Amino acid sequence: MSAKDDPNAHRRRSVRLARWDYSSAGAYFVTICVRQGESVFGQVVGEEMHRNAWGDILAEYWQDLPRHFPTVRLGAFIVMPNHVHFIVWLNPPAEPVGAQFNCAPTGMADAGVLVPLRGRESPIGRSFVVDKQRPTLGQVVRAFNAGTARLIRLAGGEGFVWQRNYYEHIIRDEADLNRITQYILDNPTKWALDEQNPDNRRR
Repeated sequence: MSAKDDPNAHRRRSVRLARWDYSSAGAYFVTICVRQGESVFGQVVGEEMHRNAWGDILAEYWQDLPRHFPTVRLGAFIVMPNHVHFIVWLNPPAEPVGAQFNCAPTGMADAGVLVPLRGRESPIGRSFVVDKQRPTLGQVVRAFNAGTARLIRLAGGEGFVWQRNYYEHIIRDEADLNRITQYILDNPTKWALDEQNPDNRRR
């Protein structure tokens, strides 16, 4: 897969898109990884992802996210052994037709960026101000990280921690949306070649 075809090809960029309002209406592609790349959410068998109980926690919390953020709409989502990919729509129009895409500067949004979460990884128990009617992407990701980490710890994963940073990409148009959606759905079939696969890291 070429860098052009891989939405995560620029995962290691560290500069956030300058002057972009991350509460802007539109679709965003997000990848969040487990710290140190541990495979704790299940395993890929025969090019299919088999979630364990912790992986199920992520999927259930994802489906429940609009209850916490009424203006958030969910797109494609998948749990992988040590990371999650998803598309989330912020502040979508009331009518579910005619997708409203972001108008990020050409060339900058195409690369994707690695965004640091402020504070510690998965700030469990820390309060932070959230505008539930117009949340920023960072607030949605932080809520997902904090909520899922808390539930996983209650389920026995006392040392569980998400990676501090998350990858995000501003989705530009219908073609970009379709490409990334397919990438998410195909992720288990490409696990053997994934840079997040611990076997590839060891090699």
